[in-house]
Amino acid sequence: MFVAALVIAILACAAIIAIGIRFLLAPRIAMLGFGVAPDSLRALTAIKGVRDITSGIVPLVVWAAAGHTALGWALVAAALTPAADALIVLRNGGKAATALGIHGVTAVLLLAAGLILALV
Repeated sequence: MFVAALVIAILACAAIIAIGIRFLLAPRIAMLGFGVAPDSLRALTAIKGVRDITSGIVPLVVWAAAGHTALGWALVAAALTPAADALIVLRNGGKAATALGIHGVTAVLLLAAGLILALV
C-alpha cells in the first residue's frame, strides 16, 4: 500500500509539473484543457487565487507534519514562484519596481528564511 501511494504521489507531482509547463508553452491549449475559454480573465484570476491560497497552506502543513527543517526546504522551493512572478511582470510590460519590490523581495525573503530554517 505504501509503495503504491508513493508511486501515485510522485506521478501526481510529475503530472502537475507537466501541466504547469504546458501552461507556459501552450497557454491556449492548456486553458482549453483546463476547461475554460483561453481569454477568460476571471478564470485566470481564480486559478491564481487558488494557487496563492495553496502556496500558503502547504508550507504550514509541512511545518506541522515535519518540523522547521522541512518547512525551510519547502520555503526554498516555494521561492521559485515569486521569482518567476517577477520575471513574468518584467516580460509583460509591468513596472520593474513592482517586479522587484514585491515579487523579488518576496523571493529573497522566502529563500533567506527557508535556508535559515533548513540549516539551523
